[in-house]
Amino acid sequence: MISAPVFVELSAVPGLNVQKVRKALAETAVAIDFDLEEDVWMLAAASFAAYAIRRRSSGGGSPKRLPADFVIASHALLKADRLMTRDANRYAQDFPNLRLI
Repeated sequence: MISAPVFVELSAVPGLNVQKVRKALAETAVAIDFDLEEDVWMLAAASFAAYAIRRRSSGGGSPKRLPADFVIASHALLKADRLMTRDANRYAQDFPNLRLI
């Protein structure tokens, strides 16, 4: 299963579009969760806020990461069983219980 923000990101990959992504996901039996529930949004909000406070406190200034990253990770933690990413370090600190591949 993937969250809606992941579907949006995949659809913007050069050479892909909404139809191609939907077809590929259907062929691999990957569902799209378009109805993100309140628990996902609440965890994303709390995690993004903690990140923003940590960044400002360390002298790093304003947050640089996108809130969508926190929605994606929150969805993976609460509704799926793992998150596939090319940058595991980015998620490990904010979501230590999230299984990353």
